[in-house]
Formats: sequence, C-alpha cells, structure tokens
Amino acid sequence: MARVRATVRDVAAATGLSIATVSRVLNGQANVAPHTRELVLAAVGRLGDQAPRPRAEQAAGAVFVRCPYLLTDYFGLIVSSIAETIDLHGRQMILNAGEAAQPAETLGSLPGRSGIAGAILILPPEEPAVLVRLRDRAFPFVVVDPRTPPAKDMAAVSAAHFAGGRAVMAHLVGLGHRRVGIIGGPVEWLASEARLAGYTAALAGAGVLPAPELTRAVVEPNTRNGHRAAAELLDLPERPTALVAFNDKMAVGAMWAAAERGLSIPGDLSIAGFDDIDVSRATSPALTTVRQPLQEMGRTAVTLLMRILGRQAVEALHVSLGAELVVRGSTGPVPTVPLVSH
Repeated sequence: MARVRATVRDVAAATGLSIATVSRVLNGQANVAPHTRELVLAAVGRLGDQAPRPRAEQAAGAVFVRCPYLLTDYFGLIVSSIAETIDLHGRQMILNAGEAAQPAETLGSLPGRSGIAGAILILPPEEPAVLVRLRDRAFPFVVVDPRTPPAKDMAAVSAAHFAGGRAVMAHLVGLGHRRVGIIGGPVEWLASEARLAGYTAALAGAGVLPAPELTRAVVEPNTRNGHRAAAELLDLPERPTALVAFNDKMAVGAMWAAAERGLSIPGDLSIAGFDDIDVSRATSPALTTVRQPLQEMGRTAVTLLMRILGRQAVEALHVSLGAELVVRGSTGPVPTVPLVSH
C-alpha cells in the first residue's frame, strides 16, 4: 500500500511554524531563513516525504534533460535511452546538451520555468551546493552518474563503480599480475574514488599494496591523457605488467603508448578499460573492460522521476546498477620474465 504523504499542515504542526512559512519553504521562495528551511526539510524527511513534492503546475510538464557534454559514445547512449523512456510516458523532452552548456547558469532558473515538470541531470558539473539549493526549492530532479556523493534525500542513479573496479583488478590478479599501473580519472569525481577503492581492494586481497609510482590521475579522461599517463608508466625503470584505465578511451591511449614502445598486447602488457563503449570492440586485440549499464541508467532515471512526479513513495533514492566484467583479448597471463624499460 502506498504511503500517505505529509501535508503542509502536518509539517507546520511538527515544526511549530505557520502554514504560510512551511508553504514558502516548499515552494522554494527566497525569503526564508536558512535554519527555518532546514527545520522544515528535516520534518518532511521524518514524516516520510522522501522525495520533493511537485507543485500542481509541474504535474503534466516536460522533462528537462541536461547533458553538458558531446553526445558521443557514453553520453549518447544515456540520452537516447532517456528520450525513448520519456516518450513511453507520454512526456516531452527538452534537451540541453553540448560542452557550450557547461558554464551556463541553467539549474537556478529551472524552478521558475513554466511547462517543466522536472529534470534529469547527467554528470552535472556544478558544485554540490547548487544541487542542494535546487532540491531546497522543491524542484523534482534525478542525477545520473553523480560527480560527487549525492545528498541522502537527492535522487540519483549510477553504476556500481567499486564492484566494477574490483572485478577488473581481480581478473588481472588472477592472471598473475601484481605490478599493475592505474590510470585514474579526475580525483574529485565520485566514480574515480570508487573505482580506485575497488582496484585497491582486489590488490589487497592478493597481499599487494598499491605503489604510488604506479598510479596516475588525469583532469579529463580522454585518449590523449590516457596516452600521456601510460607513457609515463611504461617508461619507469621497472614498468608495470598491466595497465587498468578509468575508461575505454584512456585504455585506447594506453594501447597507442604500448605500440610506440614495441610492446605486444597481451604478451608483453595487459590493458583493461571501463564502460564497454563501441571502441572497446574496435581495437586489436579487443579490449577487456567493465560494461556499465548505460541505457538502463537512463531508463531507471526516468522511472524514478516519474514516481516522484506521481507522488509515489520512493524508498530507494540512490540506485546503483550492477557492472559486468567483459574479458576480451587485451589481457593475458603475466610475462614469465620481468621486463624493464629500455
């Protein structure tokens, strides 16, 4: 049976505030003291209203989808699945995409725009405080692949980054690799931190402590930076026997660096990626990687937003979808003779 949501009168009674003050908080009005806003939101949580309560004019509006990145590979798959699922729900989609959209002050204006029911935000580049302010204005939204840890009362969908990282490293460890170079993503990203923890857990299970000299982090996870980081690792006096990259694009860059040094894959060096985008199947040999359920992430985000808009009880606001290790030809047993850089 669906839970009965608290009314404005219930929240007012629980906080000792007037109905007018509670209404101002829930409608996102600015003339409310911060401590009063926190008091109301805390009471809403205690009374079981976990998700933002949509205003009446939001009920039948369009879904605003923001993806401030090029819609290729990774992001294109997510956006396509979101668009298809929104259409199945009989809603319209307003798409805000492309790198030019990154610096725009988009989120702050959403609650005041007519005809918009809610939003799906893909890897939002904004600071966490911006998302908190949007939540505090009672605007319904779901974050896909959050860059930073989402607040406990903020809806979010992501992949199981820790489990994926642990699986791919356990695969390399099982092949005998102990000296593994890690090419990580931006240090401030939640996915980078979780995957690194997964890599470390698998190494620790084999009695290996990660060597700082074998770890690199990049500002932007692309092929060029993957090549640069791999080149640094492969030029060490005692180079790694395997490389694991934050994503498939950086793994391709690592393959490029290995080819420049005359290293065969996987005979001399094993390389693994993350994401399982199309390029992972186009390399020679094909790339061992971790498959993220990108399309399912998009579908789940829409379903979660529709439940919020329908005022249904949502008990799991943070949804983590399983990732799958896909073993291909780029990984093999550790070389029998330790190799050094020339």
